[in-house]
Amino acid sequence: MSQPNPLVLIVSGPSGSGKSTLVEKILEVPGTLLSVSCTTRSPRKTESDGKWYNFVTEGEFQQMVERGEFLEYAQVFGKNWYGTPRKWLEEAQAKKKDLVLEIDVQGALQVKRKLPGAVAVFVLPPSRAELERRIRARGQDSEDEIHRRLERARQEMLNYSSYDFAIINDDVQRAGREVQAIALGSRCRVAPNEERIREILKSFGG
Repeated sequence: MSQPNPLVLIVSGPSGSGKSTLVEKILEVPGTLLSVSCTTRSPRKTESDGKWYNFVTEGEFQQMVERGEFLEYAQVFGKNWYGTPRKWLEEAQAKKKDLVLEIDVQGALQVKRKLPGAVAVFVLPPSRAELERRIRARGQDSEDEIHRRLERARQEMLNYSSYDFAIINDDVQRAGREVQAIALGSRCRVAPNEERIREILKSFGG
């Protein structure tokens, strides 16, 4: 059963680390809800609007910023904007579900500042060589883009100590079990359950 104030679970990692696959494993846990990010980038061939992202124009994105609709937002590679609409947090609270955010390091640090009780998981590739192999296997990026992604991955990984958990994704089955264990275990932390614990204590007479 989900706790009264839903857990916010953040998943970050370099492009190609396999974080989307691990987010899907978390969503197999009952009582979880995916936050769908907004982005100004164009959809890839395999993407449809509303599943992982809502694709909006830069003008629409800036209007959302001005209206204070984002829990966090950031510009990536100096061009495309990404943001987490605050409405997903409200929906998770209304439905008493735990909210899963797949966001980059900039966004994760913003959410942790605003929601200190959020649990942050960082997904790492086993090596630079393996990350490069995965990025090349997708066949979506130019040489310049590949090098930019690898350098960004290095910079992102320097922030690992800001996270609560780290998963090295060298075996997707094991990594999937680990991320599900983190989601379930995080629901059992004392602080979010303190009110319920006190009620149980009262039933014992104080």
